[in-house]
Amino acid sequence: MTLYEGKTGCFYQVKGVYVEEAVTRRLQALGINDGTCIKILNRKNKGAMIIQVRGTRLALGRHISSCIEVKEETA
Repeated sequence: MTLYEGKTGCFYQVKGVYVEEAVTRRLQALGINDGTCIKILNRKNKGAMIIQVRGTRLALGRHISSCIEVKEETA
């Protein structure tokens, strides 16, 4: 599943990032790597979402969040 398909308040583990190389490098610099735990905090009207990664809040657009492959984190 993709991060865009995730539910607010749930935790997910990144399996892969499939966007342009420059965007991938930027996401990696922000801490979004394979195996990273992400929590979806909020969703906005036009597909944007606010996530929490390693204690930092980030906003991602629909294009980027739909290119991040995740699996649901088990407690």
